[in-house]
Amino acid sequence: MAISVFDLFSIGIGPSSSHTVGPMRAARLFVEALGDDLPRVRRVKAELFGSLGATGFGHGSDRAVLLGLSGETPEDVDTDAVPALVEAIRSSGRLCLGGRQEIRFGEDRDLVMHRRRSLPEHPNGMVFRAYGEDLLLERTYYSVGGGFVRGEQGVVEDSTPLPHPFTTGGELLALCREEGVPVSEIMLRNELAWRSREEIEAGLLRIWDVMRECVRNGLEHDGVLPGGLKVRRRAKSLHAKLLSEPEDSLSAMDWVGLYALAVNEENASGGRVVTAPTNGAAGIIPAVLHYYRRFVQGASDAGVVRFLLTAGAIGVILKTTGSISGAEVGCQGEVGSACAMAAAGLAEVLGGSPEQVENAAEIGVEHHLGLTCDPVGGLVQIPCIERNAIGASKAVQAARMALHGDGSHVVTLDKAIKTMRETGADMKVKYKETARGGLAVNVIEC
Repeated sequence: MAISVFDLFSIGIGPSSSHTVGPMRAARLFVEALGDDLPRVRRVKAELFGSLGATGFGHGSDRAVLLGLSGETPEDVDTDAVPALVEAIRSSGRLCLGGRQEIRFGEDRDLVMHRRRSLPEHPNGMVFRAYGEDLLLERTYYSVGGGFVRGEQGVVEDSTPLPHPFTTGGELLALCREEGVPVSEIMLRNELAWRSREEIEAGLLRIWDVMRECVRNGLEHDGVLPGGLKVRRRAKSLHAKLLSEPEDSLSAMDWVGLYALAVNEENASGGRVVTAPTNGAAGIIPAVLHYYRRFVQGASDAGVVRFLLTAGAIGVILKTTGSISGAEVGCQGEVGSACAMAAAGLAEVLGGSPEQVENAAEIGVEHHLGLTCDPVGGLVQIPCIERNAIGASKAVQAARMALHGDGSHVVTLDKAIKTMRETGADMKVKYKETARGGLAVNVIEC
């Protein structure tokens, strides 16, 4: 499977890539798969399993399915209009499939959230059925993290031949040595299999623009986040505080934390974000990129492009040999992966060698091993928002630590990722985005 940097960084909607973006895409894929049978459809039933069923209401999976069946996409849906779109379906009891075929749709009957049942292939499973006089179509999809959707039918993995394919850190380093180029150049050459250099650069700078817009939106809004936990948004007041105080030796890290908080508060409110590589960890890479642009002398748009290409290369390895799904391996697969990607990107634009870049990524993974995914109330708020701020700070420190060395280290990135995968397999299900363990239980009990 060929993975592009634009697969790992996609423009979407909060609060969750696996629980919101993935189900929306799956629902839309199902409608598209109906093809010529669409006019014959009288009823559609959607069933969500595993983590989707357990925490889907808190993550907006129910709304995502309604929007996807209506033909909306995470990239283009008007985030401000979402509440009205969903309310119109719920109040009327009618839904327009793909914007073309109106059917009756009652959530109590047609959208089933199985809180304690799972499908065998992945914790985030979905089954869609369409009926006319009889069953017209049944499809099973899996939201496997980062907005990626895999299906038993109808979803074809990208088999584009790449000039420099790699799936491990060892293979990536070998390519860099053979070609005498940095990590970003290897990734760029592979991206040219899909797009021109100009399109790649423009696309990545568009991703950066959306990241910046997300931070700006996060700094402008205050009040309480939706969902019932009454979590107050802090980014706006913290921003004002930092602007009013004299800077000291640690001010840069205060700003890094602020940028991450701003993004993840926007994500938790259902705003427009960049999946990087997931929504639950969407604040880390934008925060570290903001650190680069604000605090690194000589920072440029060209550096932003190299940063994202390098981060994308590490993301390919994590996606292929590890996991970026909290429902599969816990938050080590989300925040840990984003930290590794951000650390690698920063290490390269600060002048690091491929070996130092790989070391930075390894530090990011290693020091998130065992991190559980235990969202309180099934919402991407506690501990997710603060966890991004801490993860972003770790990424900066990981890059700087790697640059102080020569790139040689005992634990390789591949070994760290293998450990992450094994740790996730050993982790109890209640700690993997089900809201049935950890803080999700103890905070409520208190």
